[in-house]
Amino acid sequence: MEIKQYLDICIQKKASDLHIIPGYYPAIRVNGTIYQLKTLMIIPEEESKRLILSILNDQQKEILFSNKQIDFAYQYNNYRFRCNAYFANSKLASAIRLLDNKILTIEQLNLPPIFHNFIHFNQGLILITGPSGEGKSTTLASLINEINLDQSKHIITIEDPIEYVYPPAKSLVSQRELYQDAPSWNIALKAALREDPDVVLVGEMRDYDSIQLVLTLAETGHLVFSSLHTGNTVEAINRIVDVFPSPQQAQIRKQLSSVLKVVIAQRLITNLTNTERIPALEILLNNSAVATIVRDGRFHMLNNVIATSEGEGMILFENYLLSLLKRNLISKETAVNSALRPKEFSKLMNP
Repeated sequence: MEIKQYLDICIQKKASDLHIIPGYYPAIRVNGTIYQLKTLMIIPEEESKRLILSILNDQQKEILFSNKQIDFAYQYNNYRFRCNAYFANSKLASAIRLLDNKILTIEQLNLPPIFHNFIHFNQGLILITGPSGEGKSTTLASLINEINLDQSKHIITIEDPIEYVYPPAKSLVSQRELYQDAPSWNIALKAALREDPDVVLVGEMRDYDSIQLVLTLAETGHLVFSSLHTGNTVEAINRIVDVFPSPQQAQIRKQLSSVLKVVIAQRLITNLTNTERIPALEILLNNSAVATIVRDGRFHMLNNVIATSEGEGMILFENYLLSLLKRNLISKETAVNSALRPKEFSKLMNP
């Protein structure tokens, strides 16, 4: 079989991911569950290598063998895939994610109406956090595309790789892909300051340098969107501050308290009919109380602020789960198993 035949299976089964791993059957992930395709053959090492290398150009192959992994995008017919090729036990393997062939709206993604408000900030940082595979990139693309369709802005995206391609609309969109359009995150982020952007999408805040540059972009009059891999909104703020050495942390807390606009924690959970996954969210908005807590480093108080500020649009993850349950969108079992704070959720279920 050729790689395109495996991609066809992924498309036909409406899978989110395809896995090519030597010594295993090819596998797909559907609604969060991995299925090995046992009607096909187990993939030998040489076959896995042949399949993966067939969709890489010479430059990408060089990066792969030098770094032992590479992220890249692949276009097949009208479908776009985000791919990661990597070595495991010295054998070449790949995880390939099927992206939506169009950018969905906030309503189509089942996100709450407050998300429309987030595109109207003139500057600051909007952060989406959560584990890998929970729809962060899709949500970010929806927000960026709403700006693209409705406002006359210059939007710069810095991605590894480019996932969604934005259509020509009211905004100008410059999409920069790591290695193809820029040699590193830091060079691309520094250059963005000289490229007259209004809005900057940074695919991921990865390390000290990228986090510092994102904060600088947000502080210098730009609206910045980015993502982190943490469990909830409070952990995201902790993670940003902890990246910096202790002598810098007070200054970073002050800077973050000033530039932060919204932190959204997102998970995808199975709906009541088990036919699709829908977002469950935690939303932290930066008001005067939050800014003071962040500046003072009293992060343990943030959960209480979120819980008592639903009138402003904030919501704890467990309260969002309860709202989905009351609307008959998820099962009680799914809600219980998805809670980030099981004890808190138990109290909500049994007041």
